[in-house]
Amino acid sequence: MEKTVAQKLEALQHLQSIDSQLDEIKKVRGALPDEVADLEDEIAGYETRIEKFKNELAELEANIADHKTQIKNSEALIRKYEEQQMNVRNNREYDAITKEIELQNLEIQISEKRIKEAFVKIDAKKEEIERTENELSERNKDLDTKKSELEVLTKESEADEEKLLKDREKAVKNIEERLLNSYTKLRNNARNGLAVVPVSRGACGGCFNIVPPQRQADIRDSKKIIVCEHCGRILAEVTDEIVTEEKKPARRTRKSAS
Repeated sequence: MEKTVAQKLEALQHLQSIDSQLDEIKKVRGALPDEVADLEDEIAGYETRIEKFKNELAELEANIADHKTQIKNSEALIRKYEEQQMNVRNNREYDAITKEIELQNLEIQISEKRIKEAFVKIDAKKEEIERTENELSERNKDLDTKKSELEVLTKESEADEEKLLKDREKAVKNIEERLLNSYTKLRNNARNGLAVVPVSRGACGGCFNIVPPQRQADIRDSKKIIVCEHCGRILAEVTDEIVTEEKKPARRTRKSAS
């Protein structure tokens, strides 16, 4: 069965009431949820950085092991070449073997240099890991504190929030998809989360711009959904009488008569 405009407005107002109460609960919690989320992101970043440093450390240690193996291989080759030098037949063979020995000695020098450089990098990397782990520890302490504060606030309003969320599920089912989408879009764009507002003292309850008397009359009639021409919010329930020019003198007359 098709709902009347009045019923649609009532459903929207009910949903707005629930959402406003949920907003109040979130407001009490303040920036804590965002602070907790930011700290969790920061901690994840530190953990990723530490893991990266440890991988680089393992790579450096593997390089040191490779260079040590290279040194042993070069030393073995030098011993082999030195034995061959004892049995050479001519100077050309002797010179060729000597060059091979020099080449292997050079390989040893390069490997020893690379090992020293790797140890320097390892020391620096270990310092970075220690510094980052200290920062991580401090952030974890901050997170524990913030989470405890948030838990206390959440427990205080947990039952209310749970009930409101269930009420919201039911309320949403009473609103057609097109209207619900418009409502959601308005709420997302409004700083105070108000998509449906009353007309109070002749003004929009959202942006406080004056609503013309004729539009107020249309709102009262509830024959169509009226939106504020300034902020686009849905206007509902005029909470005071429309004051027309004809009524003003009558009021003065009654006042003077009294």
